[in-house]
Formats: sequence, structure tokens, C-alpha cells
Amino acid sequence: MPDARPRLLYVTDLAYRARGRRYGDEDVHLASRLRDRFDLVLCHPADAVALMDAFDAVVVRNSGPVLGYQKEYDAFRARALATGARVYNPLTGKADMAGKQYLLDLTAAGCPVIPTVGRVEDAHLLPAAERYVVKPKQGADSLGLRIVPAGRLAGFAAGDVLVQPRVDFAYEVSFYFVDDDFQYALYAPDPVRRWELKPYAATAADLEFARRFIDWNALGYGIQRVDACRAPDGSLLLVELEDLNPYLSLDALPEDTRDAFVAAFTASLSRFAEGAPAPTGP
Repeated sequence: MPDARPRLLYVTDLAYRARGRRYGDEDVHLASRLRDRFDLVLCHPADAVALMDAFDAVVVRNSGPVLGYQKEYDAFRARALATGARVYNPLTGKADMAGKQYLLDLTAAGCPVIPTVGRVEDAHLLPAAERYVVKPKQGADSLGLRIVPAGRLAGFAAGDVLVQPRVDFAYEVSFYFVDDDFQYALYAPDPVRRWELKPYAATAADLEFARRFIDWNALGYGIQRVDACRAPDGSLLLVELEDLNPYLSLDALPEDTRDAFVAAFTASLSRFAEGAPAPTGP
């Protein structure tokens, strides 16, 4: 009798629609490749609690902004933590998985992030700018984001928000990791068309920048995306560290790079589902 294959519950919202991205297509592709190694079932995030106990691991992929199903997500987290369920990415993430507080913490620590404060009243602590970005502290996928001229910021009525100077960056670039291993980088040469991505040849300095945040998060297992922008002085600044369900833009990759990513993802999931210790680093 052949050995039993690991059972994965793959959490995704195939119907979620986002500008410039096709979440469902990406997950259909990944699920078709993972079936070579796992017994796999796809489910909507609202159904995960009812199904998760029957599986060796739960993989959270393109499930959309948690704000759309906050009650169900909170129940999922509570159930997973109470039962010790293996959730990939693990629920110990300190970045977007836990909200946007990390941007305030990293700013206070002097890390290379877009300077961020948590109240409109504290905007004077930021570098002077003609415009400021104001967005909900618990936001996602640009929901609720506003661009506010400096002259109107003081009178802007806002609750629990993040405030940042509007950076006139040259381009945005994202670095994708499986566990602690760098896989590929993509960038948007035209800042106005941020989802028209092309492969990016990361330098040693770029990867040193990205790894700083991967090391800080200490997630061990999982897929993470380090989003950054190239500032006017040529430096990179962190925009966000996505450690919950980062979209991977696999359709922007050449076939060999996409295959290498799938192989790394499959190997990581195999170790994770079997309960192997997390990798200790490169």
C-alpha cells in the first residue's frame, strides 16, 4: 500500500476581483501543480473553520483582504491557535498579518521604511511634503487610502490611521521569498501602472535590504513579499511586508523561474505538513 499523501486545505477566494491581478487564475495554477504531491481541497476563507480539522495543514493563499470577512478570519485564527493546526503562513507574522502597526514600529526604530506616524496630529514629525498619504491602520489592498494636500491635512478628519509623506519614487519593486530563501523580484517601471510588472535583477544591496525585513519577521516557514520603492536619493524604502497572503504575480515570470518557485513552494509545504523544524537561514 502506498504511503498516505499529506492533505492540504487550500484557502482562496477564486472570485475575488482586484485591479490588474487575477487571483483565481494564480491559485488554479498553483493548486494544479501541488496536486502532484498532496491531496488537496480548495475552499473559501469563510468555510475554513468547518473544514480545517480534517487536514494535515491549511495553506492560506489568495484569500483577499481580511476586512471582507473579519469575523470568519478571527474565528479561523482562534480555532487554529486552540487546536495547534498547522497554518501556512504560520500565524506568528508581525507584519501585515498583524495589521500596520509594524510600519510605526520600524519607523521608530530608524529602519529604511517610508516614514509613518499613527495620527494626523503627528504629521509634523514626518519629512515635509506637498502631499500626504492617509490610510486606515487596518486597511488592505489600498482600501480607504487618500492623498491629502499638505494644506488640508490639519483639518482632515481621521480616526485610526497611518500618515506618510507622498514619496515621488522612481519605481516600486517586490522581492519574493519562500521560507528564508529569495526566489525572484519584480518591478513596475511606470509608477502609474503599478501592476504591469517585469522581472527585476536584484543586486546584492537590494537583497541585503529585503533580507533585513525577512529576518526581522522571523517567520521560519511561508511565502513573504517585501514591497519597496526606489526613493529620489536612490535608496530603497519599505512600503509593506506582506506575510499573510501575498499575491505572487506568477504570470509575469519566465517559465523556468515560475517552475523554480513552484518547486521551492512544494518542498517547503512538504516539510511543513510533516512537522519538520523550520529552516534556520541561508
